Amino acid sequence: MEFLDDTFLGNEVRQWLVALGLFVVSYVVLKYVVRLTAAHGGRLARATRTYLDDVLLAAGDAARPFSFIAVAAYIATRSLDLSDRLDWLLLRAIITVVLVQIGLSVNAGLARWLELYKTDKYADDAEALTSFNLVLYFGKTFVWVMIVLFVLQTWGVDVTALITGLGIGGVAVALAVQNVLTDVFASLAIIFDKPFLVGDFLQVGEHMGTVEAIGMKTTRLRSLSGEQLIFSNGDMLGSRIRNYGRMEERRAVFSFGLKYETAPEQTALVPDIVREIINAHERTRFDRCHFKRFGEFSLEFEAVYYMTVPDYSEFMSVQQAINLELMRRLSDQGMEFAYPTQTLYVEGANGTARSAESG
Repeated sequence: MEFLDDTFLGNEVRQWLVALGLFVVSYVVLKYVVRLTAAHGGRLARATRTYLDDVLLAAGDAARPFSFIAVAAYIATRSLDLSDRLDWLLLRAIITVVLVQIGLSVNAGLARWLELYKTDKYADDAEALTSFNLVLYFGKTFVWVMIVLFVLQTWGVDVTALITGLGIGGVAVALAVQNVLTDVFASLAIIFDKPFLVGDFLQVGEHMGTVEAIGMKTTRLRSLSGEQLIFSNGDMLGSRIRNYGRMEERRAVFSFGLKYETAPEQTALVPDIVREIINAHERTRFDRCHFKRFGEFSLEFEAVYYMTVPDYSEFMSVQQAINLELMRRLSDQGMEFAYPTQTLYVEGANGTARSAESG
């Protein structure tokens, strides 16, 4: 077998055969290890609730055959005597392939993490889909930009000037689309922080309406009078927002007045009457009722209670029922509601005084 002693590209044939054997063995072992790891990792991922194992499994599943070939080729060429130039080219080619594989795996892991996070935290939020897609897009873009820079640096390209140029260009673009970017990132804050959701009733400044949609640049509300209110997302986050959709209870305060002719004994009965009326309703919780002060033309009372449901229509129905029952109960007790009146005292010529009441 003298041909084994023949030389090809500076290496004997037996060295090439050894390199070929190393290549095949390395490729098979790498593929087997990855497949075995994926199988065990899949069982582990299904048995746990953490994200890390699922993300690592997705990154491993993104491994491509060309990456196995590159690593196996690197191992095989270590047994050969190659020229410095060829060794330099081969090594950088292999590094390039490995970097591309890293980019694929990182992006696959990122996509899997975002998918799991969205399913776990935002399963019922259809508006979050657009924002998660945007985050994934930005994330993948950043990864590939970094991979390209590493590849260029591997091949001896000075990336310092390129990074400086990208930085200056990025600043210029950011300044040009500053308002748009502000609204885009504000939409991400709205989606992830959830200060409000689609369907919530909001008061933004002097405007009120129900959230219909949360877009990448604007949030749209449907006002009580029917028109659509459109706010930029940046304005929404910069405003004082009252979110009635998050209301768990509604505090209700109402006042009424009785005539000054009402006897003190009758006046003392009013708080108990109000308490009984409010407690008669299932979804109310009485807080207090007090004879507040002596008004200009009435004995003023203030009552406070809580609705245990936030619905405004139900609150108004309950308040109406309370008002009607209060009218009946006070009438049964011989008490009357006050209305604006004035009493004038006129002194006659004989020194007697007469009073006249006007409404």
